[in-house]
Amino acid sequence: MDGTDQLPETEGAGVPEPRSEPPPDADAKAEPAADTESGERAADQPGPDPEPAPDGKAEDQPEAQPDGQAAEEPADRWAQFAPVPPRPPGRLRRAAARVGRVLIHEWTVAAAGALALAVLMTWPALRHPAYTLPQDLGDPAIVAWLLAWPGHILVTDSDQLWHANAFYPERWSYAFTDSLLGYAPFSFIGDGPLAAVARYNILYVLVAALAFFGAYMLARQLGADRIAALVLALAFAYAPWRLTQAGHLQVLSTGGIALSLAMLARGHGWTLRWGFNRRKVRPGWIVAGWLVAAWQITLGFGIGLVFGYVLAGIAVVVVLGWLVRRIFRRRRAPVLRVLLANLVGGTIFAAVSVLMALPYLTVVDQHPYARRDFETVAAFSPPLRGFLTAPETSWLWGSAHASARSPELLAWLPEMTLLPGFTLIGLATAGLIYSVWSIWTRVFLALGLVGGTLLAMGSEFQDGKLYKLFYDTLPGWDALRTPGRLIIWLTLLLGILAAGAVAALQTRSKDVALERGEPRPGPWLKLIALIPAVLILIEGIGTVPHQVVPREPAAFAEVEGPTLVLPSLDNAGYDSVVMLWSTDGFPPVVNGTSGFIPASQGQTREVTKSFPDQASVSHLRSIGVETVLVLPTAVGTEWEGALQATGDGLGITREVVDGVIVFHLGAP
Repeated sequence: MDGTDQLPETEGAGVPEPRSEPPPDADAKAEPAADTESGERAADQPGPDPEPAPDGKAEDQPEAQPDGQAAEEPADRWAQFAPVPPRPPGRLRRAAARVGRVLIHEWTVAAAGALALAVLMTWPALRHPAYTLPQDLGDPAIVAWLLAWPGHILVTDSDQLWHANAFYPERWSYAFTDSLLGYAPFSFIGDGPLAAVARYNILYVLVAALAFFGAYMLARQLGADRIAALVLALAFAYAPWRLTQAGHLQVLSTGGIALSLAMLARGHGWTLRWGFNRRKVRPGWIVAGWLVAAWQITLGFGIGLVFGYVLAGIAVVVVLGWLVRRIFRRRRAPVLRVLLANLVGGTIFAAVSVLMALPYLTVVDQHPYARRDFETVAAFSPPLRGFLTAPETSWLWGSAHASARSPELLAWLPEMTLLPGFTLIGLATAGLIYSVWSIWTRVFLALGLVGGTLLAMGSEFQDGKLYKLFYDTLPGWDALRTPGRLIIWLTLLLGILAAGAVAALQTRSKDVALERGEPRPGPWLKLIALIPAVLILIEGIGTVPHQVVPREPAAFAEVEGPTLVLPSLDNAGYDSVVMLWSTDGFPPVVNGTSGFIPASQGQTREVTKSFPDQASVSHLRSIGVETVLVLPTAVGTEWEGALQATGDGLGITREVVDGVIVFHLGAP
């Protein structure tokens, strides 16, 4: 021991210095006496002679103790100079250590970062969350109503879940569009229009965070490093095309797709970079992945249907791959556990999918025109230039692409401005050449990109022959009217290719650092590696407008029975806002807007254009309507005459409440 070493201190008094010679009375052959509990050396006690051992040698015997007590074991006299063992941590310290490990875990940091980034990227959604909606007052108001309905009906009359208050007297009206039923737990928080608007804005932020988090988890599971995973996460959550979908919460809700794929891959012990590892098979993760996939289906079939077919395709490929390995390579794998986990999870997924599909099949059966004909698909099919055109609300490219968004080039901008990001496209192109993924992986990703792009073009490629093959063959595909929404999968494939390129650059930078004798890349190299992620993030910055929601009229707050609000139009700010107002108690309302117009609603709108007259009043009474409200916004519409009409001689009464004309129809 050199002079710089320090001996640990014992509890209480300091540690005595070691002596160079033994004490004068010490016997070189004698064993040191044991220390007593008080730390003092025990005195020698007389005792009988030891009995001879079998080999003729005497064994040391424990000294006799008074009152029949056994002698203490002898101990090494130098034990007092040994380091004092650390005191084991108590329960509080152990709990704090566990919490600390959780807080600094990569998944926790990723989740917190995803949430903070989502707040910034969706700002000002949370500036006045109860009073404004992003994009416009059309689809966001409808979705706000959709999100509020389960919280009311599941408490009052759960059997009527699919028979919502809008579109009266139609049944199954909750299935007239994607229901977003998976967000039902949020609907129990608050009630009324203000809570409905706030609920939409909160979920608008959370879906962006989940998309980021799910994609990050997927990239890490595939074998990408942290910076490469960040590239995929940013591209998937904040691609420029998502800005034009601010009013379609069901389209933005893609986080469950990426997260379930990550869980399923983790459960099967599979990575894109290193293949399968049977020692890392985790059946619990497999079941969890299927559960997340089932939850994704409950958000709607507009996105969930394609997701279901993707899962089915992956399952077929995995089974075929396993058979090939089993037959030709004779590799053993934990088949029983994996099979059982997939059977349990897949059964739950299938059951949820069927239960969710039944109401929609009923709607199509009752309203055949709710099925999308191919002419409708053609009207929403984007040309190839649409995948390189940014929406108007893109901060970086919005004004630069103004001419590319002309009506002559793109007929329906919300579904045809589908730019995934030029940085992402560039990185993906580089990833085809330079990547950590294998050459065959890159080939398959490239084929998926080409095929997916041609399919997403709908009728714009070969007059829709490819898309019509899916349309005519796969059950439910004919319910999809917007082929361009396949951009979700194109973005994911581009992001995986880009992550492979960035991961390869990261690997190379580490090799260069080792060649220079450095353990890891320097800070400047780390900052340079973040440039692709920063560029992707900049392209995702948007200028989405936030519209103030009109206040609910006092007259509407007082109605209880079936009500018609005029004017009744599918335009943003008319029937959609009435649906939002109806979250105050959910009275039955004739108003409603979705992807199609039910025959009964179309008839009511046509008949009431001359309201109030005998024909319109008789029709409304026949379907059970008790109250008609005429808003000041009827000026300039076909219902403008109702603002001045009195309804004399029709057996109805008229009053004005806070600027709204209220007609009470009374008994027929």
